[in-house]
Amino acid sequence: MTLVKHNNAAFNNLFDELFNSFPATWGRDAHQAYASIPVNIHETHEGYHLELNAPGRNKEDFKVNVENGLLTISYEKKESQEQKDYKTIRREFSFRSFKRSFSIDDKINADGIQARYENGVLKLYLPKKEEVKVSPKEISIL
Repeated sequence: MTLVKHNNAAFNNLFDELFNSFPATWGRDAHQAYASIPVNIHETHEGYHLELNAPGRNKEDFKVNVENGLLTISYEKKESQEQKDYKTIRREFSFRSFKRSFSIDDKINADGIQARYENGVLKLYLPKKEEVKVSPKEISIL
């Protein structure tokens, strides 16, 4: 499995927001910019296991697609009406939209990919294709 490069700076949230959305949001609304989401990738003999840390969301809001060797996982934040009597005093986290893409090679069985969301973690299983074993064949001489 090949990963698409992703630049994840080790700055605090203020700098992350600044550098991840600037200048990507020039000429667009800020809500269209995508956030970075952390991912763990593990490999076994049977396949790859991806874990995306995405707490506080509903599984119906995720989209997982495979097209032309590219696995794309995304979440679109649904806009909510701001209440006039509900004032935010401090915000240390938010549920921003995100999109992560990974190149998958021919070793992955794309038809067998499975996904589940539990305890704030989106887990994907990408099974490897079974290796075709060529058995030796004896050729008789005429």
